[in-house]
Amino acid sequence: MKFRPLGDRVVVRRIKEDQKTAGGIIIPDTVAEKPQEGEVISVGPGALDDSGKRVPSEVKAGDYVLFGKWSGTEVKVDGEDLLIMKESDIMGVLEGKKAKK
Repeated sequence: MKFRPLGDRVVVRRIKEDQKTAGGIIIPDTVAEKPQEGEVISVGPGALDDSGKRVPSEVKAGDYVLFGKWSGTEVKVDGEDLLIMKESDIMGVLEGKKAKK
């Protein structure tokens, strides 16, 4: 199933952070903070301005972004945990970031 967000909404996949501290202590999932960094999966067509014209989104699929700690709504699509948020919840794009395999 494909999911297409509406308006100025963006679908983001959180990027998993290392589960170890610098000293080698393993942090269990139950205590670890959720990352505030993710990869944009899908972008809506953009918001409408006051005159009814479509304003295109500044982010695109494949961008790595930083977002607020409490931003977005968590959903599960095809068994994958994703976030749906407004583009305004995104603080910025991480330039030169590559996917972790």
